[in-house]
Amino acid sequence: MRNEFTDRQIEIMELASLIIDRDGIQELTIKNLAAEINLSEAALYRHFKSKSEIMLGLLDYFMLEMKDRVTTIAAKEGRTASQLLKDIFTSQLKIFAQKPAIVSVIFSEGIFQFNKELMKKISAMMEMMQGQIDAIVKRGQQEGSFRDFVGPSTVSTIIMGSMRMAVMKWKVFGRNSDLVKDGTKVLNGVLKMIEKSNEN
Repeated sequence: MRNEFTDRQIEIMELASLIIDRDGIQELTIKNLAAEINLSEAALYRHFKSKSEIMLGLLDYFMLEMKDRVTTIAAKEGRTASQLLKDIFTSQLKIFAQKPAIVSVIFSEGIFQFNKELMKKISAMMEMMQGQIDAIVKRGQQEGSFRDFVGPSTVSTIIMGSMRMAVMKWKVFGRNSDLVKDGTKVLNGVLKMIEKSNEN
């Protein structure tokens, strides 16, 4: 991944996500963040100018990592369209399970509804992921492994919506289940509906 942030900035962003996850967005203040990281507020402002800039940085950091990871997976040779979709979503679910605080950030509509910059960043993240999924679904349809009763963008929206529901359910119920296992079951169910090999 491109190193566009300093180690201290990454530390601040990750702590910010933990505060949001633990206490809610209302408790993410420069004062609280500085206290938890043992910096003065003035010192923290040398790394980020505002809470909004911290949030934008956090989303940029996550999106860069996600883009590099998903692009690398999508470029794998010798994998079927179904296998690539499983690879991508297994990878994504593992990241969420390892870093659950990021779920509270990117899946929290309340954080973004009054901030157009943050909303644009989330939209760009969704569009990037949907673009990758669209391309894989289109390939599967062209190769004849996926049914083409609806277009690739519709299929990718169904997949992404189903995975979002699996992640939100995991979060709401206290992360007590196996997110990767449950998410994989959901994806497998969608794949059964679109794979031609299941038609008789």
